[in-house]
Amino acid sequence: MKREISAILIIALRDFLKFLRDRSRIAATFIFPILFIGALGGSLQSNWGDELGFNITTFIFTGVLGQTLFQSAAAGVISLIEDRQNDFSREMFVSPISRYSIIIGKIFGESIVALIQGVGIIVFGFIIRIPLSFHDIIWLLPFSLVVCFMGGAFGVLVLSNLSSERAANQIFPFLIFPQFFLAGVFNPIRELPTILDVLSRISPMRYAVDLIRGIYYAGRPEYGATVLNSVGYNLAVCGLIFGICVIVGTYLFINNERNQ
Repeated sequence: MKREISAILIIALRDFLKFLRDRSRIAATFIFPILFIGALGGSLQSNWGDELGFNITTFIFTGVLGQTLFQSAAAGVISLIEDRQNDFSREMFVSPISRYSIIIGKIFGESIVALIQGVGIIVFGFIIRIPLSFHDIIWLLPFSLVVCFMGGAFGVLVLSNLSSERAANQIFPFLIFPQFFLAGVFNPIRELPTILDVLSRISPMRYAVDLIRGIYYAGRPEYGATVLNSVGYNLAVCGLIFGICVIVGTYLFINNERNQ
């Protein structure tokens, strides 16, 4: 048991250190959310602000925060495909530790990385004067970790069905980018055509974004116009998605590893 816990912590620490050494990833991590929140939010606020009845920049801020936490953790876990090809990971895969420990360690490590990116977005929120109190941050952080874990679990499920880094680079954007709009990252999705509503409801990112919005807007007058479901409902769905993705994804991943 102690060996498995040590393995999980080592894998998590390795992913954290890899992130700190990857300057291009750090830059891209913060540049794109800043562009989305600052540029897109500002332009949409001037066009839609009066009609919607709430600040669209703040709305996009909460959406981008949830999206970044989910996407970063998912993408980080999928990088396990690339890790198979280097010496450290080859030793890790042949070492006497459970494949479950490898998956859990990967999810944990990439969740920490995603949470750091989320903190960076919150700092940017202060800079552009998003209404954020100490109370908001205290409540956002633990629920942000929930979103990270769900994103990591989603990454495990995607990873389990891919055989190469090339396939991951082709398929992952196809799975993620449509969710930007189906999850309401940039736009309200309370009223959608039937087909889009169905696709939205099966989009994991929807519940990640709505959970973060529910925490932020709780007690604010804009809550009814910005949040789709209650925090409890979103939390339950996130937990269900996490459990399904981890169980099914890990089983498929281990099965594929044994067949190689």
